[in-house]
Amino acid sequence: MNLFRKKSIESLIQTSETTSLRRVLSATDLAMLGIGAIIGTGIFVLTGVGALTAGPALILSFVIAGLCCLFAALTYAEFASMVPVSGSVYTYSYATMGEFIAWIIGWDLILEYLLAVSAVSAGWSGYFQSVLDSMGIHLPTVLTAAPTALDGTTTIMNLPAFLIVLLITLLLSVGVRESKVVNNIMVVLKVAVVLLFIITAVWHVEPANWKPFMPFGWNGVMMAAAIVFFAYLGFDAVSTAAEETRNPQKDMPKGILWSLGICTLLYVIVTAIMTGVVNYPDFAEHQDSPVAFVLKSIGQDWVAGFVSFGAILGMLTVMLVMLYGQTRIIFSMSRDGLLPGFLSKVSEKYRTPIGSTWFFGLIAAFLGGFIPLDELAQLVNAGTLLAFTLISIAVMVMRKKQPDLPRSFKCPWVPVIPILAIVFCMVLLLKLIISFDYLTEVTKGTALGGFFEAIGTVMGGQNYMDGVITLTGQRFFIWLFIGLLIYAVYGYRKSKLAQEQ
Repeated sequence: MNLFRKKSIESLIQTSETTSLRRVLSATDLAMLGIGAIIGTGIFVLTGVGALTAGPALILSFVIAGLCCLFAALTYAEFASMVPVSGSVYTYSYATMGEFIAWIIGWDLILEYLLAVSAVSAGWSGYFQSVLDSMGIHLPTVLTAAPTALDGTTTIMNLPAFLIVLLITLLLSVGVRESKVVNNIMVVLKVAVVLLFIITAVWHVEPANWKPFMPFGWNGVMMAAAIVFFAYLGFDAVSTAAEETRNPQKDMPKGILWSLGICTLLYVIVTAIMTGVVNYPDFAEHQDSPVAFVLKSIGQDWVAGFVSFGAILGMLTVMLVMLYGQTRIIFSMSRDGLLPGFLSKVSEKYRTPIGSTWFFGLIAAFLGGFIPLDELAQLVNAGTLLAFTLISIAVMVMRKKQPDLPRSFKCPWVPVIPILAIVFCMVLLLKLIISFDYLTEVTKGTALGGFFEAIGTVMGGQNYMDGVITLTGQRFFIWLFIGLLIYAVYGYRKSKLAQEQ
């Protein structure tokens, strides 16, 4: 059994040169894609949750999560400049660590993008319904949420979440040029809303609200870092657009790093202002709309209305870019024979992967409309962290095995940067799937108990006492098991590499 058969870099480059997709994206478009995917739930929702966990030190939490992503982004940028093919880290892993690892990565990325689109669609629906309510328009209660999502209330489906994903799917199926225009316009508008918040609120900062700066110590900072990591998801989706980029070797690294840098700066500034204007405990009753709450607290209700509008746009672009990345991953896996061929079918008229776009668009719409996803959101982080870890390993493997391959961008300080990315990602991943509190409890009084307690303290505590593996970890391993079954039954035999052997 050749589980680790590899695609050659030369074949990947040839695939890029003969692609049937339309090359229309510039470095600016790529940066807009990244910003569109990153700025959304992070600023408009997670800042409130994070402030209650870390206090004013949430700034440090965003920096830590941003560093984790930066280290991974540098490795992404090197591969994107060297192998400009759709598929992101899935494709890179195929050429470095073999088909089996590539399948696991691709399966993880499906989890990341699919659940992200569905989860954000539910959040978007809440903001959209709030705007409708303010206009005197009220949807029937049974159509406002997924079944069992509201305690004590009977609901059939989340109709706005279902319809918005279908609308985005339609837009993506029409073409990348049309999608990028819509995305760029919405990104400009939502960044303008964020800047409006900064300009309005900065004059009301009271430095006394920053004291104590770390009320929950490093435990709170690390715990908040794991929470706000979700806020950075999306920059990796830029690398899925390689085959639709005009000059991928030069533009891909720029798009990845520009988007991550701009968003990190905005996150830190907004967080500093929010915790400076409002004392962090006051966010307890306003976790769903912390930015709007800050503005209302200083009497700027009209700006708060614009922020709600910005949140709607922000979540729209997140869904657009995440679903775009999802379809390009599936397109690549299908083209390699690991998934059915209809998923890599390209529309002759629009030159978009019509099969994967509608297949997974419908699944995402169904999940957003009918399945409560609040408890599954952490699965998105778990899949992404594993992908970041493996791409960091892959860049070191390629430097060792093929040091002479042309690279228009090189990750600096290899192997230091990739190792730092691995360490940061593994700390956050283990925090999600392993209960160190449980391990500490069952080994109490032993040297091992002290060891687990020390690790748990560094990671910010867990508070999961139901077993060694957390609920998120259990679901993550079930997802991996399902993926392994599909690969064993279908992908291994149908792989194009297998057919060529």
